[in-house]
Amino acid sequence: MTQSPQVWSFQSAPQLHPMKVQVNKNDPSTYSGLIFLGPYAYSDNAEYGQPGSLILDNSGNPVWFRPLSSPNLMNTDFRVQQFNGRPVLTFWQGTLATPPAYTNVPAGSSEPGSCYYILDNTYNVIRTVTAQKGYTSDVHEFLLTPNNTALLLSTLAVPMDLTAYGGPKNGYVQDFAIQEIDPSTNQLLFFWSALQHIPLSDSYEPASSATSSGNIWDAYHLNSVGLTDSANDILVSGRNTFTIYRVNKPTGNILWRLGGKQNNFVIVGADAQFSWQHDARFHLGSGGQNNVVSMFDDNCCESQTVPPGTPASHGLFLNINSSTMTASLQRQFYLSSSLHVASQGSVQTLPNSNVFIGWGQSAYYSEFAPLGNTADNPSVNLLYYAQMPDDNYSYRAYHDNWVGTPSYPPSAVAISSSGQTTVYASWNGSTETRTWQVFNFVGLLVPPVLIKTATKTGFETAIPVTATTPYFQVKALNGQGQVIGTSSVITLIRR
Repeated sequence: MTQSPQVWSFQSAPQLHPMKVQVNKNDPSTYSGLIFLGPYAYSDNAEYGQPGSLILDNSGNPVWFRPLSSPNLMNTDFRVQQFNGRPVLTFWQGTLATPPAYTNVPAGSSEPGSCYYILDNTYNVIRTVTAQKGYTSDVHEFLLTPNNTALLLSTLAVPMDLTAYGGPKNGYVQDFAIQEIDPSTNQLLFFWSALQHIPLSDSYEPASSATSSGNIWDAYHLNSVGLTDSANDILVSGRNTFTIYRVNKPTGNILWRLGGKQNNFVIVGADAQFSWQHDARFHLGSGGQNNVVSMFDDNCCESQTVPPGTPASHGLFLNINSSTMTASLQRQFYLSSSLHVASQGSVQTLPNSNVFIGWGQSAYYSEFAPLGNTADNPSVNLLYYAQMPDDNYSYRAYHDNWVGTPSYPPSAVAISSSGQTTVYASWNGSTETRTWQVFNFVGLLVPPVLIKTATKTGFETAIPVTATTPYFQVKALNGQGQVIGTSSVITLIRR
């Protein structure tokens, strides 16, 4: 749906229709960076705007939007990372099996043909990465490492008789494999299969659910891979096993399990329990054997109704003591005491120690002061709170710094209506434009005349002008007054 009050439209960029967001709170201590979303909607819901990759400022104004050519395509895990010492943009692109249109894979799984893209700060694709060994590039994770390799998740339906687990005889198990790949060559450097290391009996997802998705049992549903304090170990989240794993790469061994049926820790207190979690990340603690694991704790839901007593979804930080093998609550972040998020979600610690949360399969993203809050007082330390339209979601949400210098020129259009001429100027993705200059061409052999200077406002700046000829050009200036982009010459449109 592109014609809606909840969708942006621009005179100078008529091909772009990103969703509008409603910013409900924006405290002065909110982090000053930009916000990165991959908006989409499930196939049985109305989608507002085009799917794609979207950068916004804190006021909800678009900064850059890369729309996808089909509503069946989507981008996820859109964020800023480092590659070869420089900031880049990365995301997964493909088709996701969303309700009710499941095809040959379980709900929320990536369809074959998916891949990952790396873009430089001019918004050109510099690498395309795909999973190897016949696996599908999975929606959940694409992490660039300090060694300029990529850790990613991948899936493959493996034939298996599931009757011993209560599933179909002619069934399959959705294997999740972690792959480490050299993005420059697509060479496979490391491979680890959940099916080879995690017993199927550890799953909380009933094998009988396979009958609703092509007889494929989504027993594991790994959904994040992260780094740890050791270059040899990675942190892995298994949504459908309620477990976070520390895996040693050289041996493939699971060093410990946090949560789930084979939990190796004493989890202290009900507030430290979690289930159906996403986006597990390792943080260095205060020293010694004490470290921290953060996650988005969905706590729900494999049914249309939330079971009574289910805690609200929230960001969760746990102190992990690998000497005493105990896990305890460090802090938590609630947006509402009644918000239950059925899937997805992310938790990001920002450079100023604020915590930014994407609320997954709900329309929200928010930022909190570091100390967090409780379910009884969710407004405490809430600094920023925004809402996407209706059933639009973003798998994860990020807040980060980004400098975009597009390789393409600014866009402009001049329109005359009711005796007033207005020049509309925009430059999709330029973070450095501060001022627009409008020039009028009075003759072919005469230099153009500067007729108006205007401060950039939002994505598109409307500049009323008075001119003698119907030919115009705009130039973008940065904060130092330098010209950083020039549009093509445009001809006045009369309406």
